Amino acid sequence: MQGSTRRMGIMTDVHRRFLQLLMTHGVLEEWDVQRLQKHCYKVHDRNATVEKLEDFINNINSVLESLYIEIKKGVTEDDGRPIYALVNLATTSISKMASDFAENELDLFRKALELIIDSETGFASSTNILNLVDQLKGKKMRKKEAEHVLQKFVQNKWLIEKEGEFTLHGRAILEMEQYIRETYPDAVKVCTICHSLLIQGQSCETCGIRMHLPCVAKYFQSNSEPRCPHCNDYWPHEIPEVFDPKKEREAGISKSNKRSLRSRQH
Repeated sequence: MQGSTRRMGIMTDVHRRFLQLLMTHGVLEEWDVQRLQKHCYKVHDRNATVEKLEDFINNINSVLESLYIEIKKGVTEDDGRPIYALVNLATTSISKMASDFAENELDLFRKALELIIDSETGFASSTNILNLVDQLKGKKMRKKEAEHVLQKFVQNKWLIEKEGEFTLHGRAILEMEQYIRETYPDAVKVCTICHSLLIQGQSCETCGIRMHLPCVAKYFQSNSEPRCPHCNDYWPHEIPEVFDPKKEREAGISKSNKRSLRSRQH
């Protein structure tokens, strides 16, 4: 439909540098994206007014649209931090990963992904993942090598490790949501509030609906007696705090001031 076509933007050196740097990082939190945008203006167009971030990214996306690439915004599942990633809309993310990983390494990721999707908690233990090493396609892999490959997935922000268990990084969820929905239709969990793919979250013990932790935090904010939005039964879980970027920034500034004070004292 003609009315839904996005107006083609104009890419300046500021936009191009921003895109290049975002591609290098893969995924960034909103605070870092804002800093990156300001840095690009400083380098290429010091006197220009810094465009509102949303308009700036929409402008880039209008140019990328024909390439089936998009800068996509999401939030981390554990605490609701806004993040941005460059997402390839034309291919599945596992094929996109092919340039960085060998066939047996990609198959290890698939095995880990299946375990994560099938689990109730959204986590797969390293033991359970490593036990599948003998089933990998391509070149044989020892368990020690597989441990190293899992750490590569963590470094590249495809997986997160917490106390010997692995879950999907926000980058992987942003990039792979469509692929996961199509590949694992019977195992996919969806948040009842935002209707997005859910890996980690809380569920109602009565009716079984699920919610992301950030959605739980917002939905039950200032609610002394939280009740399930579907069956109205008591919500038995601890309600997490709503992510506050201002508090986070102040805490970050405070930490950096303490570090600089310590370095001056030594």
